[in-house]
Amino acid sequence: MSGPGVGFEYPAKEVSWVKRDVLLFAQSIGCTADELQFLFELHPNFSVFPTYPVILPFKGNTQEVIDFYAAQNAVAIPGIPSFDATRVVDGQRLVQFLKPIPPTSAGEAFEVRTKVLGVYDKGRPGTVIETQTDLVDASNGEVYSRAVGSAFYVGQGNWGGPKGPATENYPSPKDRKPDVVFETQTTAETALLYRLNGDYNPLHATPEPGRKMGFGGTIIHGLYSFNWACHGLLQNLGQSDPSNIKDYQARFASPVRPGDKLVASAWRTGQFKGEWEEIRFQVQVEGGKVCLSNGRALMRCVGPAKGKL
Repeated sequence: MSGPGVGFEYPAKEVSWVKRDVLLFAQSIGCTADELQFLFELHPNFSVFPTYPVILPFKGNTQEVIDFYAAQNAVAIPGIPSFDATRVVDGQRLVQFLKPIPPTSAGEAFEVRTKVLGVYDKGRPGTVIETQTDLVDASNGEVYSRAVGSAFYVGQGNWGGPKGPATENYPSPKDRKPDVVFETQTTAETALLYRLNGDYNPLHATPEPGRKMGFGGTIIHGLYSFNWACHGLLQNLGQSDPSNIKDYQARFASPVRPGDKLVASAWRTGQFKGEWEEIRFQVQVEGGKVCLSNGRALMRCVGPAKGKL
């Protein structure tokens, strides 16, 4: 598809991580003590939780706190307006797990390679920038994971760009109860812990940016909810084995405030692509709106979690 900005490739970005990063990520998204393969570096099956690569474009190769706004504005996409990074939120995200991520990048050279798939003018609501980001072994070009996602620039539309294609929908079944329901109680500290993975957007730490965007104050990272829900699916349907999930996606439908309780509902569809069963899911704030919609995963469903030594 052609259009303004389409095909633009960001400069390849070196990324790195250590075992401590992997442990922190697993802790921050809700992995539990019966899943020591994600939480204890000496476990014989010590593994990186499969969605970890979504944090790497934010983290880069540093252990230090990052100026989120400066990083977002570091590279301009030619042929489109400049957008205000202080008013950006996630739109939707698909992650494909192609190879297991090593517990540390030490001794290897990894980078993220990102290209623009589309820039869509949604009028008064804002602008969507859709990108594909691959985590790549720079020494041989091997791709470990691929994320296709969109950033939504709130209130920054009406610049004359293309409206973009209709997105494919994966609605949850309405005619039967979910096969799995799981929940978590967020706190005032949930986002403050999650941001230590490398996503230092001030929107998730202080109320001023959220007030500016009409959210009323601080909101929790959409990617926290995204990663938390993936963990719950893997724990409840995939025996907490990262090899039992192939694709995972969701749309960020509404914000989550610190202190909200999240409730996820998942349905097995009985529809298979080879060995992979399609799972549909949604996450809502208890008593309130759906915050993750269009949820879909391809999984091997094998039973309850088993993560102890």
